[in-house]
Amino acid sequence: MGHAGAAAAAVRYLRSGPPAPVEALPRPELRCVREDEPAPVDPARFRRVLGNFATGVTVVTAPPGPGEDTPAGFACQSFSSLSLDPPLVAFMVGRTSTTWPRIARAGVFCVNVLSAGQGELCRSFAVRGADKFAGVAHDPAPVSGSPRLAGALAWIDCTVHAVHTGGDHLIVVGRVEALGTGDEESEPLLFHRGRFR
Repeated sequence: MGHAGAAAAAVRYLRSGPPAPVEALPRPELRCVREDEPAPVDPARFRRVLGNFATGVTVVTAPPGPGEDTPAGFACQSFSSLSLDPPLVAFMVGRTSTTWPRIARAGVFCVNVLSAGQGELCRSFAVRGADKFAGVAHDPAPVSGSPRLAGALAWIDCTVHAVHTGGDHLIVVGRVEALGTGDEESEPLLFHRGRFR
């Protein structure tokens, strides 16, 4: 058909009047998974197959909460935009995370999108129990005060909007309060098949 033909067809469709209303689909049957119910797929195979999906890499940070001296942060590859109106983003965090409770207490966070040269920085935020911010240059995000990491490709400053359960993870939805980019000429850090790319 070609571009011109497709454009002409679209114009004809739009001029034909309002479309008929679309009926909502019935809600699916939902059920809980029993404790003794075996997993439908092997967890190792699940991880291996899903590892073929290349993702960007972020570090989610939060300012010190009440009675804390240091900010919180962890490496996160399960991050995505969620909604334009209102502006929402989401990230997933393991229920056993020791960093998530600190972010939850703060009620705010900043997503730092890492650039290609920040693989070691990502590894330092992936460990437990260490001072993850030692020697890491950062400044406060404008609304939440969460650390914005120097050299990051982009930053998204958020308040916690909602938290949902998702198996062994939590789905954290953040309302975007401010955002910006760093060096737009840099390439992103990618994670694919268990390695940085």
